[in-house]
Amino acid sequence: MNIHTVILAAGEGSRMLSNKAKSLQPLGGHSMLERIYSTVYSITNETSFVVGYEKDSVIEEIKKFEGTLHIAEQKKAIGTADAVKCALPKISNNHMVLVLYGDVPLITQETLKEIISLSDDCLTILSTIMESPFGYGRVKKDSSGHAVAIVEEKDASNNEKEIQEVFTGILCCKKELLEAAISEVDNNNAAGEYYLTDIVSIIASKGYKIKTCIVPNEEVKGANTITELSELEEIYRSMKSEELLNMGISLSDKSRLDVRGSISAGKDCHIDVNVILDGDIVLGNNVSIGPNTILKDVEVGDNSIIEAFSHLVSAKVGKNCSIGPYARLREGSHIDDGAKIGNFVETKKTTLGKGTKANHFAYLGDAEIGEDSNIGAGTITCNYDGKNKHKTKVGDNSFVGTNSSLVAPVTIGSNSYVAAGSVITKDVPDNALGVGRAKQDNKENWSKKKN
Repeated sequence: MNIHTVILAAGEGSRMLSNKAKSLQPLGGHSMLERIYSTVYSITNETSFVVGYEKDSVIEEIKKFEGTLHIAEQKKAIGTADAVKCALPKISNNHMVLVLYGDVPLITQETLKEIISLSDDCLTILSTIMESPFGYGRVKKDSSGHAVAIVEEKDASNNEKEIQEVFTGILCCKKELLEAAISEVDNNNAAGEYYLTDIVSIIASKGYKIKTCIVPNEEVKGANTITELSELEEIYRSMKSEELLNMGISLSDKSRLDVRGSISAGKDCHIDVNVILDGDIVLGNNVSIGPNTILKDVEVGDNSIIEAFSHLVSAKVGKNCSIGPYARLREGSHIDDGAKIGNFVETKKTTLGKGTKANHFAYLGDAEIGEDSNIGAGTITCNYDGKNKHKTKVGDNSFVGTNSSLVAPVTIGSNSYVAAGSVITKDVPDNALGVGRAKQDNKENWSKKKN
């Protein structure tokens, strides 16, 4: 079955009190539009985005996405049926059309797969049950349980107002049937708009059996105000935390964890409070993540510890490592098994070999450091000459003394030493001691002369 998804992202969202288009409002560190597209990406063949308000900024966001993408513009906001109609020329015949909304970002992939599987060659609508459905379009059904119409609040009879099942606006329908039904939608209503809800009665009147797929409220909750967006954030946080708990990861407090990417983990992992996990995160067995840490696109091996207040981005940490507290591993950092990065150490495009330690206050950029070496406090790899970056290499079993500056390009051999306080500008051979500092000269009785 070929699926073409239409995501409606033309809304202004004036009640957000923001200059951004509504679909670009942030949720879990990414726009709502990116959230919904990342959910549908792997189950759709093509996607059309209907843009309108702040279209240029919305299109810039869409350019970051992968896949077969199309842009359709709704020049005037005259209803959801008209918005979908704008996208129809982008859709090939014999495709199923899945209609989603850029401001309804919490729907799950499992739900989307279900609505697609139910649709066949007809129409399936997504609905939810509300205890107090005032203001929402009720799903009116026949005796066999098929939807025959969406009844708006103002048009509902007293009996119809008792219906608790409401239409979410999300649907899946064969392209030809959807196109024919939209062509019959009129704007004979108080708002003068073309409502997508009208296609339910139009299609039902032609004898088609319309199925409904009922999901929890949380999945189909949208956001029209900053307060509602905050509520979505809370729901999203809870949903992602539950996913981690179901994976067997223990959490100190599931309300103080922000999961903004995809997580895979082994057994016996623990995450402390105020942690942000973004991008692709891979945790081995028995990994511990300390409080107030940020991980983005990071792999952590078995039995490793990420201590408090550490920040890791695009980095790989091996087994039995200790990182932090207050460590910063930037892109391209590779910390091999048993290595240690201590407090206030920053790395970038740097490899630390097995068992190597950089315990305190160091900057290691564009460096290759061998196994079982020690990098003293205050050490800096001077990798940038103002124009180009250069590499520093340190061999195995070497010792770099405190407060040393290694001016790249430079190589420190294996089993070598660098004296504390040195500025090293030339290679240090294997088994050598490198000393690069001015000779100390004491001025006798200097303080007496000063007075």
